[in-house]
Amino acid sequence: MCCRYWNEESPELRAIVEEMNRSPLVWRWQQTCAVRAYGEMRPTDVVPVIAPNKSGARAVFPMKWGYSGKTLLMNARTETAASKPTFKDDWLKHRCIVPASWYYEWEHRLGNDGKKHTGEKYMIQPQDSTMTWLCGLYRIEDGLPHFVILTREPGEGIRFIHDRMPLILPENMINEWIRPDVKPENLLGEALTEMVFEKAG
Repeated sequence: MCCRYWNEESPELRAIVEEMNRSPLVWRWQQTCAVRAYGEMRPTDVVPVIAPNKSGARAVFPMKWGYSGKTLLMNARTETAASKPTFKDDWLKHRCIVPASWYYEWEHRLGNDGKKHTGEKYMIQPQDSTMTWLCGLYRIEDGLPHFVILTREPGEGIRFIHDRMPLILPENMINEWIRPDVKPENLLGEALTEMVFEKAG
């Protein structure tokens, strides 16, 4: 499960944010809520997201985290997104990348009572990387884009923290992931699972 991530003001993210700020959607979102670029990102925040434009070229848009419904949907399981009515069309044609410096996860420990208890908060990112490219899906609600982050089984090194992790691809796979004519299942073998982590302060 991914419900928090962090954007550090870095050269990589600065270029992405500058492109987002040129989108006319920024003004439209600002009529009802703030558009956030840096800091800790949470569900319902409007943040920079990479997706294809109308011409199919890579672009950056402000998108709101979460699909609306009976409850807010912030994640989709990679294993079932292709078959779930809520996600299957977006799995095929509306894929995006959420740029982050790292993501957060809270340790889930099994207590003596047999129940899961929330423990330490961790900062997690791919090994040997300064950026974390989170894979997602998006759709249009009331004329504005919303996204969810895809999750998968965790890598062995972070399984002790949580039984899920975001689907993360290397930077050189971003353009492939967002292309509507690419079968996403063909890219899953490229997912990064070797993570580095530390307890969040």
